Amino acid sequence: MARQDARERILEAAYDLFAHQGTRSVGVDAIIEKSGVAKMTLYRHFKSKQDLVLAFLERREALWTEDWLIREVSTRTSDPKERLLAIFDAYHDWFQIDDFEGCAFINVLLEYPAHNPLHGAAAGHLAKVRAYIGDLAVRAGIGNVPEFCDVWHMLMTGCTIAAAEGNRAAALEAKRAAQRILDHWSE
Repeated sequence: MARQDARERILEAAYDLFAHQGTRSVGVDAIIEKSGVAKMTLYRHFKSKQDLVLAFLERREALWTEDWLIREVSTRTSDPKERLLAIFDAYHDWFQIDDFEGCAFINVLLEYPAHNPLHGAAAGHLAKVRAYIGDLAVRAGIGNVPEFCDVWHMLMTGCTIAAAEGNRAAALEAKRAAQRILDHWSE
């Protein structure tokens, strides 16, 4: 049990530090200090910092995409078209939290060059968000789902970046644009 506890403490410390400070700027020593484990223990559980960042991204997907976003949107409405718009309502709530940290997937994507496996992993997690949008779009009867998903996802990422820049109303502004896009796409 102690072995699992150490791994969990490392991952919790890394999650908090990476989410708020970025993955490149946080060193292994900061994670060791925050988790209270020895360096050897950290490397017993994660062979490299890259492996720890990958575990962070997986946890972020589980906590943010699956446990929060999808659940939050589902509780707001059952209609697939309305769920597409409800994404922006959920984002608005997210943007209002005091320690809003932005999107970890976007952050990692921008921190590493395209050939880096972490860049690819972050892009993969964002693709899962687009797949969720695609599922809603199919159930809503929207045509040209791949193109729609790209446009919708750009609105989502764009308002997230705007919120990180300080525009905490960005999701509401994006929702107005999304409504126009949805109206146009439905014609």
